[in-house]
Amino acid sequence: MSLMRGATCQMHQWRKARAQWRADMQRYKAAQKEARRTGGKMPENPGPPPSGFALLPWLLMGMGAFSNLWQGKTANPWIGAIGLLAFNSLYIYVTFRAFAKVTREATGTKVALVLMTVITVGLALGYGGSWLYFFPLLGLATGAVLRGPRLGQIGLGLTALAAAVSVYRAGWDAVNVAYGTFLSTMVTAAILSLSEAVRELREAREELARQAVEKERLRFSRDLHDLLGHTMSVIVVKSEAARRLAPRNMDAAIAQITDIESVGRQALTEIREAVTGYREGSLATELDRARSALTAASVEPAVVRSGTPLAPQTEVLLGWVVREAVTNVVRHAGATRCEITVNSTAEQVRLTVTDNGTGDGGPSVPPPVPGIGGTGLKGLTERLAAAGGSLEAGPSPRGGFTVTAELPLEVGDLMDVVLATAPRAG
Repeated sequence: MSLMRGATCQMHQWRKARAQWRADMQRYKAAQKEARRTGGKMPENPGPPPSGFALLPWLLMGMGAFSNLWQGKTANPWIGAIGLLAFNSLYIYVTFRAFAKVTREATGTKVALVLMTVITVGLALGYGGSWLYFFPLLGLATGAVLRGPRLGQIGLGLTALAAAVSVYRAGWDAVNVAYGTFLSTMVTAAILSLSEAVRELREAREELARQAVEKERLRFSRDLHDLLGHTMSVIVVKSEAARRLAPRNMDAAIAQITDIESVGRQALTEIREAVTGYREGSLATELDRARSALTAASVEPAVVRSGTPLAPQTEVLLGWVVREAVTNVVRHAGATRCEITVNSTAEQVRLTVTDNGTGDGGPSVPPPVPGIGGTGLKGLTERLAAAGGSLEAGPSPRGGFTVTAELPLEVGDLMDVVLATAPRAG
């Protein structure tokens, strides 16, 4: 029953692989037609799925023994027929299990291989002649199953066994059976191992391509969230300020509207650059924008920056933190004062954004996001962690909310500082 269940399972897996191959072939033909039409690169042919059917034609090597049985030239034909049937059944069982690592390394497969060896030796010793060619078939099955570091030792041992039995039954003229056994064992193992390595490399390449697409989607979603969230918040705040100022001070309202236009144009430029993946930000620019956004929201800004100059990559990351933290202050904090401190030393740079709000921004303002659970702060935490830094956000002991970012000052940063502060040669 277990043998029938295993055969049914193998057939089901083969049909599933066959259906997958047909779908791959349809995609391949469509991509090939498109490549011919556009003159692009031709796609790679997926090829048929690996299965034991590739090794079945070699059973024709046993036709000589079958012919002897059919013509009555074999003594004790019933024993020969039972041996032939058992060998062919075990051969089919082993070869179909050789193309999946789990079944190939299973105990049942190895036991079947041992039984094949016993049957082969028994038939070769009992009948000789064309029955000796079951040794190369045994080598095919052995090479298909055993592809590890012990293959060489097992292959040499099987070759020696085939040589001893062949010389005993047919003299030195049958040594070519031993050569065929060794060749079939090693060549089969080499071809199947190479084929499996190619499949694994193809799957790894597809997985890397999929991960690259997912990484680019994540980068793009982060950039759009940070860009649009901050920009829309600034536009809303300045629009409200312009509405309040319009009845009593038209010049101030026009100034706010002009700022809205400038912010919108800058956002368009940044979105285009974010799409191409080459957007770079300046920390000084982000600090100026933070002052403007906080002032328009009736929040007193206090910006303090000290220490050595920073590398462009470090300024980009800190600029993202300033943008996200100030956006949260404007939208959620309900604060009247916001302090932004940037302090860089020889080892690291530390950015702190602190407000004195209560988190109650009025009925039109959504409640604050606790901890670092927000989408923007989550993305910033991942970005800073990838650069070797850290991001902490939470309520301040003195009230309000504090966002703290730390980044190490790398060797490249130190070189930038040296170049920036070194005197120019005459």
